[in-house]
Parts: sequence; C-alpha cells; structure tokens
Amino acid sequence: MSVILADRPIESVRSEIIDQLVMNYSHGELSYEAFERRLDQAMESQCHQTLVELAKDLPLTVDKAFVESKKQDLAPNIVSGDAEDVEHMINVFSGNTRSGAWTVPKEIRAFSLCSGCDIDLTDAKFTQTELRIKVFSLFSGSNIYIPENVNVISKAFCIFGGIDYQTATQVNPHIVTPTIIIEGFCIFSGIDIKVKRTMKEKFVEMADSLKKLFS
Repeated sequence: MSVILADRPIESVRSEIIDQLVMNYSHGELSYEAFERRLDQAMESQCHQTLVELAKDLPLTVDKAFVESKKQDLAPNIVSGDAEDVEHMINVFSGNTRSGAWTVPKEIRAFSLCSGCDIDLTDAKFTQTELRIKVFSLFSGSNIYIPENVNVISKAFCIFGGIDYQTATQVNPHIVTPTIIIEGFCIFSGIDIKVKRTMKEKFVEMADSLKKLFS
C-alpha cells in the first residue's frame, strides 16, 4: 500500500512533478510558455494536490535514465583528482576575479585592502567535499558566488561590516555536496554570498539541452 499523497514529503512530490515537466517539455509535449509557467508554480506551491494537478495531463513519465541525467546536471561538479592545498588572492587598491571551470583548492586565502574580489564557484570543480575560504577584508567588498546544492557555514568576524547570506540553497540529501566554510575578519567591509544561477535557471537550461538532443 502506498503512502497517501497528503502524508508524503512535499519536496519529494515537487521533485517528481518538476521531473515530469522537464521530460514533457524536452519531448515537445509542452510549449516553453506553459513549461515556464508550470515550473514557477511547482517551485512555489506548498500544496500536494496543486503540484499533482500541474502534471496530471502530461503523457510522458520519467524513467531511470532521466533521473541519472538530472543528478549529473544539477549536482555540484565533484571530480576525482588532486587539488592545491592553498590558493592566495591578494588585492590592494585593485580587484581580482576567480571564475569559470577551475579546480577549487582545499583552501582559499583572500586578502583585500581598499579593493575587492569575486570568488565564483558556480562552474568550479570540487575534488573534496570541504572548502575553507579565509578572508581578511579592510575597507573592501567581496562577492562569493556559490552553486545550488552546497552547504555554507559562516564563521567570519565583522567590525563595522557584515556578511550578507540571504539565499538558502536547496541541498539534496541523496547526493554528496560540498561544504563551504567562510572564516576570517571583515573591518569596514562586506561579503555577499550569492547564487549566480538559480535552481529554476538550471532546470530550464537542462530542459533546453534535452530538447535539442531529442529534436
């Protein structure tokens, strides 16, 4: 006997419905406008029945191959191999950006004086499940862009400054996810922790990629 709909975890139901939306859109069963509208509703709804109704008329169901593809597309990019122990980012009256498909070291040490730096982990490759970012920031501002499905722990100490982390990422308990630990001092400075590409944008990107594949 299966568990009644109302007693199922809402996030499990949401995940299944989004999978169906992506599957049917990528196979041409939904227009882009309908897909985007239903995806917005699926990500916002807290009602089990409302979620189910979003996919009730869709003909295609999700198979195991799709689920495995989704795990690879949406999970943080964890790869095998070795990484540097420490990478330094020194910014004095200047700026520095680290971005792209770079291999993340075990520890990043960022020193900023009257300047700032951007650490973009959106497309980065993680070889370990823990990354420490140690910062010293004086009269500066820095941005740390994180992917969805990561844990963030902030231990930095601030004087006349602050760390802004208002976007909680959605951590999938079924996959291995990195933990990012931020430590250090911010004096007359600030650090913004942001998600550069949201989960909705990732779903749309994955759906468009599959649609091109099946076209």
